[in-house]
Amino acid sequence: MIQKMLSAFTERAYAALRIVAGLMWSFHGMQKILGVLAQHPKPAPGTQGWFGGLIELTCGLLIALGLFASPAAFLASGTMAVAYIQFHWDFQFNRQIIPGMNGGELALLYSFLFLFIACKGAGPWSIDSRRAKRAETPA
Repeated sequence: MIQKMLSAFTERAYAALRIVAGLMWSFHGMQKILGVLAQHPKPAPGTQGWFGGLIELTCGLLIALGLFASPAAFLASGTMAVAYIQFHWDFQFNRQIIPGMNGGELALLYSFLFLFIACKGAGPWSIDSRRAKRAETPA
């Protein structure tokens, strides 16, 4: 019954999820690249941490805006998969593979969330949907 009532809000809830996830992820990039409210020093330009921060910042904003959301989310998903495997799992076939044991819950969740956004597209409240509507409208 509840699901039936809430189903009318599915697309708006998806848009809100996309926007919030993109903004949250871009904030991680702002911390790394711009030093905004950062607890760690900024990574040196050209390093893996710097490129990761740049991807977080730009792809997070693109996902939030819904501009080229699918390719941005696909890149974001892969970035988080690499982060999980390289920094949390660390290629150890023991308890380290369990996200609750290696601190990688957010990396794994972001990876699958961004994969879903890449597959579904930007949805409503996005620049991509506005561009698609304009392309459909005859001049």
